[in-house]
Formats: sequence, structure tokens, C-alpha cells
Amino acid sequence: MSQTIHLQLLPQAGFLRLPQVLQIIPVGKSTWWAGIQSGRFPKGVKLGPRTTAWRVEDIRQLLQELGGQGGA
Repeated sequence: MSQTIHLQLLPQAGFLRLPQVLQIIPVGKSTWWAGIQSGRFPKGVKLGPRTTAWRVEDIRQLLQELGGQGGA
């Protein structure tokens, strides 16, 4: 599925949990967390002591940036 289709399927606002993000951005968990540490991927929002989610707006922006670079 292309990134353009993913952008169309995402809600306008809200949060995505890690499994949802990784379906859209095809990288492994370790790569995702390393990308956050390096600043390549957006930081999540802590919703609870063991719950992190990402703003849909941040994921949309990341997809647009990655689309301009040829993918993840």
C-alpha cells in the first residue's frame, strides 16, 4: 500500500499506537525507537505509565517528508 493511500486512510486528528504506526511506516520496533532517539521520527505522547501514542498530524508530516526522500 502506498503512502498516499495511507494518508487518505488516517483520521484528521487523534493518536496512533505503535502497531498502527508500524503498519504505515514499514520499519521494525528497534528501528522506530532508534529513529526517535536520533530525531528522524517524531516523539510519542505518554498517555499513561506504559502507554505511548503518536499524533496523527506528526505521522502525516513524517509520511510527507519520507515521500519526498523516496521512502522510509
